[in-house]
Amino acid sequence: MELRHLRYFAAVAEHASMRAASERLHITQPAISRQIQDLEEELGFALFTRSPRGLRLTPAGDSYLRDIRRMLAALDAAGASARRVADGAAGQLRLGYVENTGWDGVVPQALQRFQAETPDVSLSLSTLNSPEQFAAIDQDALDGGFVYQLGPLPDGFNALPLLTQDVVLALPRAWQIEHDEAQPFDLRALAGRPFVSFPRAVYPEYHDRLFSACQQAGIWLDVVQEQPTEAAMLSLVCAGVGAAIVNAANLARPPAQVRFYRLRNLSVPLPLCFVWKQEAGNPALARFIEALKV
Repeated sequence: MELRHLRYFAAVAEHASMRAASERLHITQPAISRQIQDLEEELGFALFTRSPRGLRLTPAGDSYLRDIRRMLAALDAAGASARRVADGAAGQLRLGYVENTGWDGVVPQALQRFQAETPDVSLSLSTLNSPEQFAAIDQDALDGGFVYQLGPLPDGFNALPLLTQDVVLALPRAWQIEHDEAQPFDLRALAGRPFVSFPRAVYPEYHDRLFSACQQAGIWLDVVQEQPTEAAMLSLVCAGVGAAIVNAANLARPPAQVRFYRLRNLSVPLPLCFVWKQEAGNPALARFIEALKV
């Protein structure tokens, strides 16, 4: 028994005529008649009664037709559902992002737009730093991610540049340093003041680039504590433990006890990119990348 036997049977039953079914299916009438006979022989019972007035379903044929219609409808639905997955209109998409990119701008806007346009794709989001995202994508734990790409792109990866951030100074309000917030801050004015930073192991390329830029500007940071995330660093700034140099993306969610300043003599460009593996085969990922390009 093959699927065509069932579709031919359903067509003949619907039209109560071999001739009408053959015209609808564009199959010769003898071929359809032979397929129905083969189906009846395999089932071991008659599906139709035949008379000069035409075909009529037997009670067994009527029962069989109800089940066959449900099965064919389920097969059609399964095909349509799978086609949506193949087109990237349904399925699952696992993405990573650096926490500070999610507060405002391109990342939340892209995610909101994609969910609105593609509601049948389930988004699974993970907050990870850039090196962690590269590792997760390489291990196929993520389909792609929003990262700050400072070093060479790993082999087998693609990147879509989105924007470039810079660093800003985060000062505790408790320090009561007088400075016009509209004017850039000269970091040398904080010589001898304590700073909060992050361990080099968190993101070696960023750490080295930041401290190298400080040294080139004649600035040496007195780091008294290290935290793995900028959110944790800013909590220490709020407590007055020290100042910090952080991504300007944090301007979108300023803590109440922190003042942010642009820097006059220090710049560390932070290119934000969306990255993914070249061999990635998730159609929803391809659709997401195209949406990012708009």
